[in-house]
Amino acid sequence: MELEVLNIRGEKTGRSVQLADEVFGVEPNDHVLYLDVKRYLINQRQGTHKAKERNEIKGSTRKLRKQKGGGGARIGAITSPVLRGGGRIFGPRPRTYDLKLNKKVKEVARRSALAYKAKENKIVVLENFDLDSPKTKEYLSIMGALNLGNEKTLLVLQTKQENIIRSARNLPNASVMLSKDINTHDVMYASTLVLIEDAVNSLNETLK
Repeated sequence: MELEVLNIRGEKTGRSVQLADEVFGVEPNDHVLYLDVKRYLINQRQGTHKAKERNEIKGSTRKLRKQKGGGGARIGAITSPVLRGGGRIFGPRPRTYDLKLNKKVKEVARRSALAYKAKENKIVVLENFDLDSPKTKEYLSIMGALNLGNEKTLLVLQTKQENIIRSARNLPNASVMLSKDINTHDVMYASTLVLIEDAVNSLNETLK
C-alpha cells in the first residue's frame, strides 16, 4: 500500500511511502485485538482497594443482648458485619490485575489494529517536522490543515520531540507517541493515525 506524504500545510510533497503488506495489509484478528485491548485496560488498575473485615475493626466485644428470647437475630459483638460500622464480609483486598500475553500475540494485535486503519483509509503520512517551541495553537493549525481538527488523532513520532509532545498534551482529542511505544489500544481509540515519515519505516521493520 502506498500513501502520499503531506507537509504541515496539508499539501502534497510529491513523495510517497510504502506501507508494508506484512504489517498494514494483513487480515485483522478480532479476538487477538480484544485480548490485547483488555490486557492494556486491566493493567491500568492499581489494585490498592482495601476494606476492613470483622477481625480488623476496633470495638467492644461485649455481647449486646442475650442469645435467645429477644425475637431478633443473635448478635455477638458490635463489630458484626450486619451492624452499621461493622466489618465487611469478604471485602476487597490489595491485589494485582496484571494480565500477560505472549509477545507474538501482542505483535499480531498491533498489526491487526494498523491493518484496520489502513482498510478504513484512516492513515495520514506527514513529513518530518519540529516546532521551535511548545505551542498548542500551532499544533492545532497543523491538524486543521490536515482536516483533522475535530477528530481523535494519534501522532506517531520516530524520536522524542519535546516541543511537539508538550504542544499536544492539553488537547483531549490529541495523543503523541513514539513508534517503539505504539500499542493496540491507542491505535484503535484514535479516529485517525498520523504517521511521521520516518516512523513509517520503523513500523515496517519492527512489525514485519
